[in-house]
Amino acid sequence: MKGLSVAYERVGEGPALVLLHGFSIDSRMWRPQIEALKGQFTVFAWDAPGAGRSSDPPDPYGLADWADCLAACLSSVGLERAHIAGLSWGGILAQEFYRRHSPFVESLILAGTYAGWEGSLPQPIPQERLAACLRDASLPPEDFVAKYLPSMFSRSPNPQAFEELAGIMRGFHPSGFRLMAMASAVDTRNILPTITVPTLLLWGESDERSPIAVAHALLKEIAGSRLALIPKAGHVSNLENPEAFSKEIRNFCLTTPRSSLSS
Repeated sequence: MKGLSVAYERVGEGPALVLLHGFSIDSRMWRPQIEALKGQFTVFAWDAPGAGRSSDPPDPYGLADWADCLAACLSSVGLERAHIAGLSWGGILAQEFYRRHSPFVESLILAGTYAGWEGSLPQPIPQERLAACLRDASLPPEDFVAKYLPSMFSRSPNPQAFEELAGIMRGFHPSGFRLMAMASAVDTRNILPTITVPTLLLWGESDERSPIAVAHALLKEIAGSRLALIPKAGHVSNLENPEAFSKEIRNFCLTTPRSSLSS
């Protein structure tokens, strides 16, 4: 966090809920959840360094750096323990955050994510995906959105959600996108058996970027985890079916035993 400007939103009252966005987007993707859950939770949604209103981190910058930065941010706003929810790249970060800062973690919500691309996708997909991302980071915003936006949704997306995410993605940071892509091309499978907090896996039933087989692999490796499918939704299921997504988070967090949860 030293030397970086990190933007975040902190609203509401109640148990702490931290929302971690995916790559190429920022905290604005969580608009429906912030509105739906701020009445029952203290919701913290950041723009990770390299995204949104936050400054770009130095190169190299890896998952451990983002995890440590997040821990420093949470401490700075007085959040000592929280439910940690991450979608896609945010879910990979959530796993690393648990590895390095487990005392912060009350529970994990991993949505449409991976045990890193290397840990979840068959070869040569991880390296092909990384090479494409490194190349596409130089695209003009409209071309970038045209290439990546369709794969974020089901084949019949809600037009409003489609346009909302397009607007967010136009503001991607090229350097941050490159670093997050490199941080995605890892293997976090060794973390999964160490997870002992309650864990919810949330998956869009039509997710093409992280197929449902990935969810079942995580379910097998994380003891006591539970899988919930979000109907009529693809990869960014929280925007495509926000009501179902927010309901799953609310029910999970409010029924998870809490121990000295700070808000």
